[in-house]
Amino acid sequence: MSYSNFQRIGFATLFCLVVSLPAFSDSQVRIVRLSYVEGSVQIARASASGFDKALLNLPVAQGATLRTGTGGRAEVEFEDGTTIRLTPNSTVEFPQLSLRDSGGKVSAVQVKLGTVYVDYAGEKNEQFTILFSREKLALTRSAHLRVGISDSDATVAVFKGEIQIEEPSGAVEVGKGRTASFDFLNDDLQSLARGIDEDSYDAWDKQQDQYHLRYASNSYSNYSPYAYGVSDLNYYGNFFNAPGYGMMWQPYFAGVGWDPFMDGAWAFNPGWGYGWVSAYPWGWTPYHYGTWVFLPGYGWAWQPGGVWTTWYAQPRVLNSPRSFSLPQVPTAGKTTVVVNRGPQSTNQTGSKLIIRNNSAGLGVPRGEVNNLAKVSQQVQVRGAVTERVHAAPATQMPSWESQSEARGSSSSRVSAPAPRVSAPPPPPHSAPPPASSRPR
Repeated sequence: MSYSNFQRIGFATLFCLVVSLPAFSDSQVRIVRLSYVEGSVQIARASASGFDKALLNLPVAQGATLRTGTGGRAEVEFEDGTTIRLTPNSTVEFPQLSLRDSGGKVSAVQVKLGTVYVDYAGEKNEQFTILFSREKLALTRSAHLRVGISDSDATVAVFKGEIQIEEPSGAVEVGKGRTASFDFLNDDLQSLARGIDEDSYDAWDKQQDQYHLRYASNSYSNYSPYAYGVSDLNYYGNFFNAPGYGMMWQPYFAGVGWDPFMDGAWAFNPGWGYGWVSAYPWGWTPYHYGTWVFLPGYGWAWQPGGVWTTWYAQPRVLNSPRSFSLPQVPTAGKTTVVVNRGPQSTNQTGSKLIIRNNSAGLGVPRGEVNNLAKVSQQVQVRGAVTERVHAAPATQMPSWESQSEARGSSSSRVSAPAPRVSAPPPPPHSAPPPASSRPR
């Protein structure tokens, strides 16, 4: 049997596995992204017993509970770019992540313990609710706030926007620069004060917020059906126009020996089975949408287009070389199966970071290294380089923007990466669908 036939049979088998899973109506199937993991972070899924280690890029579905331990931090990113950030020793639940018949999204997040930052994008026709104790905070407009919960009390500090908190005794309006406090030991008695007391994690929250603001918005956002994951594509890689293929994206630090399934894991979800979870910091959108294509002379690149997939993420692959083999779905068991075929991971000592070729950005802290495009070129020549990381997001613009301004052009297109090996041009293939035909 030829490899191409084997590959087609493999994808047919995967499709059968997908359709044989328990049926969920379109109004119920919805996932959000675990977009940042540091230290001890655990997740308990609906209908599962106990907590498991949480992996970066793990899909979070309705009914899940996420918690951080001492030193642990996490971020959950929603489709519109809204984020929930957990500081150490915090617990949140996701009692509702659903879709209305109209397509509007309904999200409810219950803060059980600790300090959580909420940066709400304020999309129209969205329903986003924060719950704590007996209080309900329904967000309708863009807002940035901090919610702190202990066994005896709670505080809600508003950095941006205006919010309304519903409690048993009525509603409390809280504007920018104010803090609402609730006493659980005194029938949730509330008070409202001017000013916001500084928290030790405010700087971390601001750093992550600045990263998303800097890299999330550009003309290539149209090549993803959702906003989440776009900032990581812009920071960790480069969009380019490949003749015969259209707009493509490729991660930095990816030589011809790299493939998109070198590092990741098969994670099990009760009711949905195993799904592929990428270990790369940018590894969300390219594994739920579009096609991975091997371009002779350039290596693997991601082509946007097609239909967004939810939990069971196994993207399409085209033009794969004979030596390439897809990771195989586990046939038994319900535990996480790690796949690690890549080179030694990028490692950090203090403020110094060693970045190696074919690492594809694995281990590079987001926003903390200046000009990854230039560093990637150096890594291709030397095999590895040592860079200094910064306490705040890098100040350079994404390479596509810098090059566009340097040319004095209104276009933000960039040239394709320089070929890494001599080879004939790739065969023609359909370009990504126009923005108007992409799912929303």
